[in-house]
Amino acid sequence: MTLSKSFVAERERAEGCTHVLLITTGSVASIKAPLIVAELLHYQNVIIEVVSTKASLEFFDTKEIVKAGSRVWTDEDEWTGGYRIGDPILHIELRRWADIILIAPCSANTLSKIAHGLCDNLVTSLLRALAPTTPTYVFPAMNTLMYEHPLTAEHLRVVRDVVKYHVVGPIGKNLACGDVGLGAMTEWKDIVQIVVNKFNLVRKEKTSST
Repeated sequence: MTLSKSFVAERERAEGCTHVLLITTGSVASIKAPLIVAELLHYQNVIIEVVSTKASLEFFDTKEIVKAGSRVWTDEDEWTGGYRIGDPILHIELRRWADIILIAPCSANTLSKIAHGLCDNLVTSLLRALAPTTPTYVFPAMNTLMYEHPLTAEHLRVVRDVVKYHVVGPIGKNLACGDVGLGAMTEWKDIVQIVVNKFNLVRKEKTSST
């Protein structure tokens, strides 16, 4: 989804608001992204931006995110062929903007990239440039055997103990691939609740219909 205007953190941040950056990666659980966005926007003074890998776009319609009141940024929005020295760099501006980052879902592939420090797309470049003071939550989501692979435990150890991200889940359930076991993303409502609790968010009052 190519956006017509550039993103500059100084212009996009709003005083008194909580700025939530939702990252989606190549897991079927990305289908929950519109639900997470819509629910968070039911709270006062919340602004959300979504950053998605190409693979994650297989699982949800970006129009649903826009309809809810947010935007989706992808690799195509970063380098458009007309960069000049001094122009804003998208992955830098987005990390400057964010008060909290949710990697929901975090696929095995992106988990491995984070653990190894790769910067080969908008998501991984943003995370590599991220200030260590920005609270970042990782919600793994993958097939059970992928989760049980010995490299996954090592990647999670690095992400948790070296990079200092908060790892939440996965949980056990019937997976989209048909397997049953551990590997599903934490329930989307529980992800929302983490943000609500951390920032003491207050739900918007329902307007009565006339």
